[in-house]
Amino acid sequence: MKFGKEFSAQMVPEWKDAYMDYDYLKSLLKEIQVCKQRNNPDPPAAATPRSYGLKRRLTLYRAFSGLTKSRHTQQPASPSSASDIESQAILVNSVNENGNESYQTMFLMAAEEGGVQELEYFKRLDDEFNKVDKFYRSKVDEVMKEAAVLNKQMDALIAFRIKVENPQRMFDWSGEMTRLASDVATSTAALAAATPRSARASRRVLAMDAIEESGSNSSGDEEKEDKKSGDVEMKVKKSESGRGTRPAPLDILDQVTMNHMAETPRSTIKGFLNVAPHTELKFSRANLSKVEQQLRGAFIEFYQKLRLLKSYGFLNTLAFSKIMKKYDKVASRDASKSYMNMVDNSYLGSSDEITKLMERVETTFIKHFSNSNRRKGMAVLRPKPRVERHRITFAMGCFAGCTATLILALVLIIRARNIMDNPERSKYMENMFPLYSLFGFIVLHMLMYAGNIYFWRRFRVNYSFIFGFKQGTELGYREVLLLSSGLAMLALASVLANLDMEMDPKTKDYKALTELLPLFLLLLVIVILLCPFNIIYRSSRYFFLVCVFHCICAPLYKVTLPDFFLADQLTSQVQAFRSLPFYICYYGGGDYKVRKTTCRSDDVFKIVTFIVACVPYWSRLLQCIRRLVEEKDPMQGYNGLKYFFTIVAVSMRIAYTHNNDVNWKILAGIFSIVAAIYGTYWDLVVDWGLLQRRSKNRWLRDKLLVPYKSVYFVAMVLNVMLRFAWLQTVLNFNVSFMHTQTMISVVASLEIIRRGIWSFFRLENEHLNNVGKYRAFKSVPLPFNYDEDEGKDE
Repeated sequence: MKFGKEFSAQMVPEWKDAYMDYDYLKSLLKEIQVCKQRNNPDPPAAATPRSYGLKRRLTLYRAFSGLTKSRHTQQPASPSSASDIESQAILVNSVNENGNESYQTMFLMAAEEGGVQELEYFKRLDDEFNKVDKFYRSKVDEVMKEAAVLNKQMDALIAFRIKVENPQRMFDWSGEMTRLASDVATSTAALAAATPRSARASRRVLAMDAIEESGSNSSGDEEKEDKKSGDVEMKVKKSESGRGTRPAPLDILDQVTMNHMAETPRSTIKGFLNVAPHTELKFSRANLSKVEQQLRGAFIEFYQKLRLLKSYGFLNTLAFSKIMKKYDKVASRDASKSYMNMVDNSYLGSSDEITKLMERVETTFIKHFSNSNRRKGMAVLRPKPRVERHRITFAMGCFAGCTATLILALVLIIRARNIMDNPERSKYMENMFPLYSLFGFIVLHMLMYAGNIYFWRRFRVNYSFIFGFKQGTELGYREVLLLSSGLAMLALASVLANLDMEMDPKTKDYKALTELLPLFLLLLVIVILLCPFNIIYRSSRYFFLVCVFHCICAPLYKVTLPDFFLADQLTSQVQAFRSLPFYICYYGGGDYKVRKTTCRSDDVFKIVTFIVACVPYWSRLLQCIRRLVEEKDPMQGYNGLKYFFTIVAVSMRIAYTHNNDVNWKILAGIFSIVAAIYGTYWDLVVDWGLLQRRSKNRWLRDKLLVPYKSVYFVAMVLNVMLRFAWLQTVLNFNVSFMHTQTMISVVASLEIIRRGIWSFFRLENEHLNNVGKYRAFKSVPLPFNYDEDEGKDE
């Protein structure tokens, strides 16, 4: 793989704009190469003897410096000290403007042929390096500040742990409490050593006396590793023997209050009623476990930041080295050494704060959260990437093959036994088809989700970060296809078994049993979904159930992207939700024994069906109201209107169905059209960020991930067409060769397909918003709040 592709593949997607623009610099090198070839059309071999002799003669007049190398030659940052100025193509200087350090390259060969292009190249190269160096500095400052915050959190954890472990012996500095405190304080002091000097000077924590690093970065002397370790060990022994290891002072708890561990409906109601939350510390083992778990997650997320930041610095340094080597090759110069000396001596190349901080975070995490088990701790901090397993691909292929075979068998059975002309066909479509169509809707939605995952990965949309999946547990498109093909296989097998048992004279006596097959399949799906054992992707099932619960309990939970994204998905499964009351009515009332239901004529069933159909839209409306109140964003109110119009349209549709009055039909049609137009505009302009006239991509966004612009226009046309397809439920278009239930299922399937297309572009737009704000990490709430920080909290 070429370096350019590898460089792009290893970028942090949200920091893409902050990386060196390798491709553009390569294009400038191509211009230099074309200019060189145009000005020197003769092949290099013909000009070799003459040019070689000229170079040899010029070297006779250069200053002799081979025997006079001294300390001046040990300063790589100055190109003029390494050799004569005549042999240098560039001169790199450091410029300090308004307290910001930047670098400028002076190209010394601008008068030569092609020098203008090379001058432009170095100007852009400096811009790219200064951009990278500035971004790296800002991110290092951020993580150092966060390290100071985590250090204070660890101090509070130490004291909290001592209070819980020894509530009656708070001031006994011997025995078990001393051992516990010394273990905790040692790693905390190591983390504190990485914080800025100002933060360390402002804190006086006695636990830091347990271990100190000898030497400092300010002194230029480099000490050997064994000497460092010897000094550390000697100081630790001295501390233990002379003074005894002292734990963190417990009076730090006087400045600490407890943050809310997790939002619950009860806490939301109290906040709405302005009831003051209980923030006092309660020293119990349950609270200690929650605090440790929360800090553990904060350290894991913080370590991932450090890893990505270290990778950012390494990749950019390597990219500058590669591009300078290409320049030397194209321009036949020797400028890479001088430029890379500057890179190595810059903050980007010489800073080691991240490496040291990573080591101290590892030590702290292993000591406190992994029971001093390094292998276990590093497995959590550095999880292995998910490996694509052949057995998943093989099983998916088997299930997909079985599904295709069952579809073919179903078509052949219907054709061979002439089921379409059977007088019982109408009963089957009215009663059994709605039961089986539920699984068809689920499978279709999963297929669309698998396709979205495939294209998100192809176009480097960081969907796992946006959704907040735990690293290493997110499902790939193969896993989703495995589940969908498995469910499709079971559903088709159930249909075939039902038809075969029904057509066979020997099994007609078991007709009641054949009617139960859809119910058994539905119960199997529910059991798998709720299974507490670690099988069939438990973490993903748990994540899904939590999001569903948040949608049901809206607006009692804070609205996050996974919650409202799932609620939007559920609005496209209205027909599937309507099937659930039919299951209860059909099997609960005993209608399955005679395959003749009276559910649709029952008033209670009609009311329940209406409520179930409106639940997804109502949940989404409440989420918009919650965000409007919290964020004070009027756009959330406008978004809520979209779901309000949809609820009104559904209500009018139900009223028209019950009364069959022309006035209700007109009202249903008007509100349905208004909801469709409003929703289409919101999809294209707000959710997708398209239809921008002043964009450099006409009617599209400024930034696009899909290289083919026609894809966006096709998606917009499809969205409009599929948005208005569901108007069939109001206008009652009848197709002669389709049963009513078939038509309803087709329209519902088109809405699911529209939602699948919407999902890709919605998440693409969210990804680009995160890129624009360089948001590559999720914020992790911390357990403690310091009184001195109350003014800083949002």
